Amino acid sequence: MSPANPTANTSANTFNKQGPIPGIAKIIAVGSGKGGVGKSTVSANLAVAIAKLGLRVGLLDSDIYGPSIPRLFGAINQKALVDENNKIIPIERSGVKLMSLGFLVPEETAVVWRGPMLFKALEQFLRDVVWGDLDYLIIDLPPGTGDVPLTLAQKTQIHLGIAVTTPQNIAFADCKKALDMFGKLNIPVLGVVENMSYFKLPNGEKAELFPRGELDFYIAQNKMTRILQIPFTQNLAKSAEIGISVLDAFPQDETADKFIELANMLTKSHTATTQTDTSH
Repeated sequence: MSPANPTANTSANTFNKQGPIPGIAKIIAVGSGKGGVGKSTVSANLAVAIAKLGLRVGLLDSDIYGPSIPRLFGAINQKALVDENNKIIPIERSGVKLMSLGFLVPEETAVVWRGPMLFKALEQFLRDVVWGDLDYLIIDLPPGTGDVPLTLAQKTQIHLGIAVTTPQNIAFADCKKALDMFGKLNIPVLGVVENMSYFKLPNGEKAELFPRGELDFYIAQNKMTRILQIPFTQNLAKSAEIGISVLDAFPQDETADKFIELANMLTKSHTATTQTDTSH
């Protein structure tokens, strides 16, 4: 008897999708394949940047075991409320509607759940939250390529994926898994965000914090796009610690402009896609 193929039955074509979420136009997944590369920081600041473009945006923290969004928005002690229909009311910060398990469970409490409870929580976050009408729902994926992204792809349509990595191979090795996961789930990829790409010295020169790996070669070989290089700045690090987006806390910082650039790139990409679809 031959061993089972571990990648079998992971295509989104095998899923019985439950359809779109009423009121939400586009869903964007931000993944990395591993933790510690700044995926949640990118997700949070991208959402704020989209809001600053005048669009309606929500941010779903799907990292059940290690949610970061409440802390990034200075809302670790904020508790989500429910309305008269027993629907969860999202927390709002910086023009972004937020949902995270961190608004339901104290930060220091370990969530020790098996699959069924995880699946139920994700279903509630998608369909039992009063998202209202949104132009974009950003989903901050957890590290890895397992239950959570598979479940989300099954529950609804994810329109676009963004992969986040740092330049060195030890991080990019896992980012390639995230890119492969997007492919298996039939999620189109906008491109790769290279976070902590460099540090700008006082004389203006760029110093690379990490040895550069094979990211450039891989992108060229696979005809992908490195959509952005985000530098490491002290202001970006400070904003994460104080719980205010860099666009609000330090709007003159170089990284604030980078996130606005990413938001423009995302929204223009979808405008072009919509026009192409309409022309057919």
